[in-house]
Amino acid sequence: MFEIDPDIRQAKTLSSAFYTDERYFELSKEKIFARTWQFARGPEANPGLTPIILLPGFLDEPLVLARNGSGENCLTNVCTHRGKILVEEACDAKLIRCAYHGRRFSLDGKFLSMPEFESVENFPSAADDLRQVSFAERSGFRFVSLDPAAPFDEVINDVGFFDDISSPAPKLVTTSDYHVQAHWALYCENYLEGFHIPYVHRSLNEVVDYGTYKTETFRYSSLQTGFDSDGNEAGRYLFIFPNTMFNFYPWGISLNVVEPLSPSSCRVRFLTYVFDESKVGHGAGADLHRVEVEDEAVVESVQKGIRSRFYAHGRYSPTREQGTHHFHRLIAEFLNHDK
Repeated sequence: MFEIDPDIRQAKTLSSAFYTDERYFELSKEKIFARTWQFARGPEANPGLTPIILLPGFLDEPLVLARNGSGENCLTNVCTHRGKILVEEACDAKLIRCAYHGRRFSLDGKFLSMPEFESVENFPSAADDLRQVSFAERSGFRFVSLDPAAPFDEVINDVGFFDDISSPAPKLVTTSDYHVQAHWALYCENYLEGFHIPYVHRSLNEVVDYGTYKTETFRYSSLQTGFDSDGNEAGRYLFIFPNTMFNFYPWGISLNVVEPLSPSSCRVRFLTYVFDESKVGHGAGADLHRVEVEDEAVVESVQKGIRSRFYAHGRYSPTREQGTHHFHRLIAEFLNHDK
């Protein structure tokens, strides 16, 4: 389907068809997003029974995070009797009860009881339990996957960034959504290289020393690090394939999650967690809104240009676009996977 040469010096970028053909957008739902780990909750959320947690909306898979004495379980939020949504809003409960016909489940998803089913043969069975969805938690950050291609540990252990998150948990101070008129992958590609910083982010370029900016790639993630003119770390930018971005600054963490909406639009969720309020407003993470607006303008322009009949592929800078090359190789790998 797609092939990206592992040698960045010879490789061509993804075909423009990937961004413009509705077929590849739909295929990406099952082959990429359903098989990767998606951010679900941060350390700010610890209720007894949380609201429905939807993976990127286009997957249309209702999930609920339920907490009991043994920990948290991510469960399908659909009754196994007639398919009604079970939990409509956050609540504190000792079990899950369907409001349609009274079927009950434990907080680990096990079927408990059902009225008027005494004469039903071969009942209950495992099919009457709620499905447990793959779930992982690190330093209060929760992730879920419908059909993971790899265990969560394999996805994040190369970097080990969760070890750097201090205790107590960082404080969630702001949340916001940006709607971007561009393909989700175009937004991610822009994030994955510092090549554009001197041309697009003039104020950020004054803080980050472009010459010492570096990129490291791992199996399912990549890490960019920017330094200031004195050699101090200005920011670390961790990307977890395919759409999650943890940005580490001296004051805390900015978390961005890219949610595809259509082949030409996406929503970017911003969550800001603060460790040290005295450092907010300084350094590389001082004006995230301005940087976001500048990035949006660029990727929205690319969205228009990518449709040109005269554009099919580009080439990579071997010194500046390792992250984008790595991202494209993972997209090709997942789309080419037969399952």
